Amino acid sequence: MPSLRPLLAVVTLTLFATAAQGQPRATPQEEWQAYSEALNRGATQGEIWRYGWSSVYAVSLGLNAYQASEADDSDERFDARVGTVKSALALGGTLFDVQPHVPAQRELADLRRTDDTNEARELMQRVAAEERERRAWRARLDSLIVNTLGGLAIGLGDDRPGDGALSFATGMLVSELQIRTQPTQAGSVINRFQPARLTLGDVNLDYQYAWIMTPSQVGIDIRY
Repeated sequence: MPSLRPLLAVVTLTLFATAAQGQPRATPQEEWQAYSEALNRGATQGEIWRYGWSSVYAVSLGLNAYQASEADDSDERFDARVGTVKSALALGGTLFDVQPHVPAQRELADLRRTDDTNEARELMQRVAAEERERRAWRARLDSLIVNTLGGLAIGLGDDRPGDGALSFATGMLVSELQIRTQPTQAGSVINRFQPARLTLGDVNLDYQYAWIMTPSQVGIDIRY
């Protein structure tokens, strides 16, 4: 088994070199501006995401509803009925799904008036946590249930297992695209401003740090 010592030495040197290149500490004004811009971008992207996917599901609902009664083939009519139910559920869920950035904008504005940066950081961390939650495996449960039932209806109810499997896979793929296109602005900005304190005897140094990860290096950007 190859030794890990050379790899650890490279990582240690990279961390040291990156940390040594300290930059001036971000001012409160820069921090507030970064948070505000991140939430503004998230709110804009969230609205595009919401209405964009709602349009996709609305078109799908209309096409499936038409095919459910007008298709020449009985199998196509059955598939369209299943698709109508799936599209209607997806459309309703998307229309009523509000991204966290819009309410966070109002809360950040209130915190700005009190100039409470600590509360602002906690707010951004909560928004980032919700962004991660929206991409976690639990966010796929509703789609998994709906697409499984739809696939079983076609595969077992209509005795076409191949078509049922295809319906399930297509539905899960579309759902995965919907999940992955959600905005993740808060998660990227909070990494820029992580406050910390270094204590050496009676000397305290307040600083901010951010992890830097690239295919070729791992490092820390320190602002003091």
